[in-house]
Amino acid sequence: MSDDRLERILDAAYRCFTRHGMRRTTMDDIATAAGMSRPAVYQYVRNKDDAYRRLAAGLFDRSLTQARAAADATAPLDDRLHGVLAAKLELTLQLWRDSPPHAAELLDASARLTGDLAGAYTRELTDLVTMLVADTAGDRARSFAELAVALTRGLEADLTDPELPRRRLREGVTLLVAGLTHQE
Repeated sequence: MSDDRLERILDAAYRCFTRHGMRRTTMDDIATAAGMSRPAVYQYVRNKDDAYRRLAAGLFDRSLTQARAAADATAPLDDRLHGVLAAKLELTLQLWRDSPPHAAELLDASARLTGDLAGAYTRELTDLVTMLVADTAGDRARSFAELAVALTRGLEADLTDPELPRRRLREGVTLLVAGLTHQE
């Protein structure tokens, strides 16, 4: 099967989900947006839930790729940590930006349809932060990482002003790293 066709279907599904919401999107909508027949779309995805899962998996993968690149950068720890956590925050902000009227529904569908993928994504992001701070945090690295990821999730609760969580993430990372590097 053609990866290009699957990518076209998933791009179309994203446009439909963000335009119409999860409940109102149909396979006909996705097929039309992809410029394909419905039977052709069914050769690549089983149904709209399958399209949503595949789409979410791709979004999580891209976010983790960005997070890994930020972690590998040659920059101070606070900048690298901010880059890793910003990859997560920006994923949520993208959904809110692309679909203000349907973002809550899509995030709810994400919990229902892709909870296992979201859990794996969060674990991998937490592992990445743990490795990033291991030299500085020592045996506190995992706890630090869990706290940093929880901070980011908390900032995603109110996205009415997208710049506010971005600023708060920068401030939070600065404070966390300062506390981490402070010797008692």
